[in-house]
Parts: sequence; C-alpha cells; structure tokens
Amino acid sequence: EDGIRDLVRSRGLGDVYKRQVTRRKVTMKSVILGFILLSSAALEAQDLESTKQKFIGDYELVNYVTFGEDGTERDMHYIGRLSYDRFDNMAGLGMPIDLPSRAENSSERTIGGFGYWGKVSWDLEAGTVTHHVVGSPMVPQWVGGDNVRYFEFIEDDLLALSIKNSQGRITGTLTWRRLK
Repeated sequence: EDGIRDLVRSRGLGDVYKRQVTRRKVTMKSVILGFILLSSAALEAQDLESTKQKFIGDYELVNYVTFGEDGTERDMHYIGRLSYDRFDNMAGLGMPIDLPSRAENSSERTIGGFGYWGKVSWDLEAGTVTHHVVGSPMVPQWVGGDNVRYFEFIEDDLLALSIKNSQGRITGTLTWRRLK
C-alpha cells in the first residue's frame, strides 16, 4: 500500500555488467562485419582500378577468329587497332587485310570491317568489358548499343576479347597485342 513492496528488486551490478558485455559483443560483431564489408568493397574497387590500368593503351590486332556452330574455326584475316584511355573511353578499328587489293579490282566503293568508339565499363565478376557505342560509321546500328566482350589477359601485353551469342557460346575471339 505504500508502494514499496511493488518495486522490482534490483538484480545487482552483475546483471547490469552482463547486459553491457552482451551489448559489447553485438557492437564488436557489427564493427567486425562492417570492417569486412568495407575491406571487401575496397578490394573490389582496387581490383577494378587495377584492371582498368591494365587495359589502358594502344593495341594491334594479332588475330580475329570466328567459330561456327559445328566448332569450325575461321581466320578472318583482319588487321586493326584498339585503344583504351584513362577516362574510360575506347576506340576500335578493323578491316580485312585484303581490302585494299579488293578495292583496286573494283570500280565500286569497297568497304568492310568495323570501326566504333564510346565509353567502356567492366564487370569483373562476369569477366566482361562493355563498349558502350557512341559512334560507328561502318555499323551504324551499333550506335547506342553495347558490345560486350569477355576478356582475358593471356600475357601482360596480349589481350583476348571473345564474343558470345545469346546461348553463351563463343562465336569469335579477337586477340590484341599492346603496342610499345
């Protein structure tokens, strides 16, 4: 009746200390998890930056091979140039090596090959570099689209860019050597 008996008895300092330890454990787990996530994000950013740096430069086309449905390999006999800069831009040009001689033997305008430029982005998990096409006088329907290439550095200065169809089959590979 005086309200004293209704009060909850103190559990002592031990219970208060135990609650603090539990909170510290939760807080410490949160800090560790946060650190791991930040470290992981930092490593991914570092890997992306490292990959970008590896791409920067000018390349000459060593080989352009296409692969038929039956697995047959066809050398396209192309020459070309490819450039990536530090501002995430790219430009690529390629033509059949015999295009000049074909033009000499024709009274018509002779064209062939590819030429385009644009921005570039990478997806390290998928192993792709995407050329976001801004201009393409040879294949105007590419403008506004994305040319996705699966990349592999065979050596420091040798870059393979593969094209896959919608079923995931490699239909072509262009191998580029960095110019020095």
